[in-house]
Amino acid sequence: MKKIMLIGFGGMAHEVMARLPQGVSIGWIVAREGHHAAIADINGGAVKALLHPSECSERPDLVLECASQQAVREYAETVLNRGWDLAIASTGALADAQLLETLRSAARAHRATLTILSGAVAGMDGLAAAREGGLESVTYVSNKSPASWCGSPAEKMVDLDNVTEATVFFEGSAREAARTFPANANVAATIALMGIGMDNTRVQLRVDPHTTRNTHRIQAVGAFGEFHIELNGNTLASNPKTSMLAALSAVEACRRLVDDGLSA
Repeated sequence: MKKIMLIGFGGMAHEVMARLPQGVSIGWIVAREGHHAAIADINGGAVKALLHPSECSERPDLVLECASQQAVREYAETVLNRGWDLAIASTGALADAQLLETLRSAARAHRATLTILSGAVAGMDGLAAAREGGLESVTYVSNKSPASWCGSPAEKMVDLDNVTEATVFFEGSAREAARTFPANANVAATIALMGIGMDNTRVQLRVDPHTTRNTHRIQAVGAFGEFHIELNGNTLASNPKTSMLAALSAVEACRRLVDDGLSA
């Protein structure tokens, strides 16, 4: 049985718990103290609630971050310094170039694996392959419902309650998007990390009152040719800011623990 540590106890973490592959169990959950009573009830107390990964005296087979960019900043280096493999969902934290280099150095020094989850998009393997031949441009357009942008800086850029048509409220680099919209723009960061970088990846964010889905469009041009990808993803019922596919990418990372040696 493979045992993982979850960082986070929100909508994505619950989706992962509900879909854990056979042969994988959760041993520890890092979460705020207010969640510890609920965590203690999981599987008759088999899951240990932690305030920090350093409280764990055993070795998880994988640490899976499903919380926030702040959680990456607070915990990721500790995890990698212990030589534990880490998969990150909140990739927008890596818009901080110094943090990214720190985590890469820690992974190398302690022979740990740092995995960037594909999250709410597909085609990241193709984008990374295209980079090897030279990418000229990568553009990402995000189109979400007003509910998906609630609680974000978008509220100050557009009237979410009264918008009547699809409206662009941000255009800039992936680094700017990830920093400005920490709960909404992890996809922009993931695309940038797999492609031509945070500063060269162009991002457009839109609000659309006529959709309930999160739509992601990627255009990549380079020596390989050109491709266009569009995904229309359903959101988590518990959190309209998060696409279901993002949670499923975390589940797939768990499945790889037990499907070792198999590849698509």
